[in-house]
Amino acid sequence: MSKGGWQILPHCASEAENLDIIVACDGASSVGQVGNEVAIKLTKENEGARMCCLSAIAAGSKVHINIAKNARKLIVINGCQLECASKVIRNQGIEPTYEITIAKEGIEKAPTLDFDDEDVERIAEKIAKEVLNK
Repeated sequence: MSKGGWQILPHCASEAENLDIIVACDGASSVGQVGNEVAIKLTKENEGARMCCLSAIAAGSKVHINIAKNARKLIVINGCQLECASKVIRNQGIEPTYEITIAKEGIEKAPTLDFDDEDVERIAEKIAKEVLNK
């Protein structure tokens, strides 16, 4: 289904049990932006994978917390060593299926919103292989 050529995503609130839900850091640094781009790439390129709003989970949205709890797999992408995304999930009493921290994958955290597409490709491939069985 598409609108204006857009890729319409599955409705995660009603389909979470059949989806691999991805929450990602979108922090104001290079590694945060890599994490967000990886989540977008995995969502667009893997049927059954779907981003969910980490901010809504952190804000206590019951709908979004239930999406994370009911996910077939819950994939958490942290940007830096603070691992905020994982902490948000665990603060809601949820244990992730898989976690990765971009800054521990040989990508240096820099005070920029720029990033290398090659880093996004490498991390997305790693997650797809290890978790999405691609």
